[in-house]
Amino acid sequence: MKRSLYVLCVLSLCFVAMPLLAQSVPEIPYDSVPNLLKMPDDIYLGEVLGVSTNSKGHLFVFTRTGSVNVTTGTNRVFVRSGSRLFEFDQNGKYLREIGQNLYAFIEAHNVKVDPQDNIWAVDEGSSMIVKFDPEGRVIMTMGRKPEAVDNPARQEPPLAAGSGAGVPGDNFNGPSDVAWDATGDIFVADGSRNSRVAKFDKNGAFIKSWGTRGTAPGQFNAPHSIVVDSKDNIYVADRGNKRIQVFDTDGNFKTQYTNVGSPWELCITSGAHQYIYSSDSNNTDFGPATIYKMELDGTVLGKFGEGGKQLKQFGTIHQMDCRKDNELYVGEITNWRVQKLILKPEKVESSRASAAK
Repeated sequence: MKRSLYVLCVLSLCFVAMPLLAQSVPEIPYDSVPNLLKMPDDIYLGEVLGVSTNSKGHLFVFTRTGSVNVTTGTNRVFVRSGSRLFEFDQNGKYLREIGQNLYAFIEAHNVKVDPQDNIWAVDEGSSMIVKFDPEGRVIMTMGRKPEAVDNPARQEPPLAAGSGAGVPGDNFNGPSDVAWDATGDIFVADGSRNSRVAKFDKNGAFIKSWGTRGTAPGQFNAPHSIVVDSKDNIYVADRGNKRIQVFDTDGNFKTQYTNVGSPWELCITSGAHQYIYSSDSNNTDFGPATIYKMELDGTVLGKFGEGGKQLKQFGTIHQMDCRKDNELYVGEITNWRVQKLILKPEKVESSRASAAK
């Protein structure tokens, strides 16, 4: 009899706890702005891998168009133009294309805008990062596009086979993302085929790198996104290991967050009180597609999103911009679009206040 009462009590506690667990991460209401981008009649988006804003609110979209051009040289074949970089104004009006037919544009992966409004395009296919000034002129390149045909005169440094550590310098192997600290030092997530973070000074000179392929703290399995907060903490979306790792600017491990699924993309808001958004993107059309809003200490404040093809649904979010706290731009691979999301966290706070009464 006592055993039966014990089991009944345990089950009762479980049923009471289940709603509490379900409510532990509230859903944040949000809307999506329809007809965001006004494209010219003869220009189309392909898969949207990158989206970012500058200080004016202008929108930069890095898309894979698939229009690859090949030029035959004396002993090399040059491949270019598989991706395109577009600029729109704050209202979504098309302004221009940047880097048209650029040698490095093969397979878009990410675009970022630094505090000086320079535009950084990360191309996975060419293993290059290209820095443009606000006028769209190339002012720095990092990495070097692999030879399409063997060149006997050029000897590549040996790769660290299997470790993911790569080699010192900007010999990237499918870079994923780029970020900067307060001094202007550059941090590159070299994560599509390597598993490291590389650090450079503001002029592009190599300083150090850290990380190998693995599951221990400081190791990575596809470091896919990298961001820096106002205190120069480095956050890395360690996608394959389903965690966010936090480091100082020397690569020393500080902590990790394992409560947001498999993070594909991170962004940090501006302002005195910063938040971090993390996207657990879906690989299938209607799979889970959750964006989490977090404090910088890893506390999850809320979540939102679902997979699908309609407005307010997501098809593999690859990059987010959250310059403003409750205004997000998301670039989607499988839906070939950018959405502007307006969050309404005040409704969550209102619900909490009502429940507390």
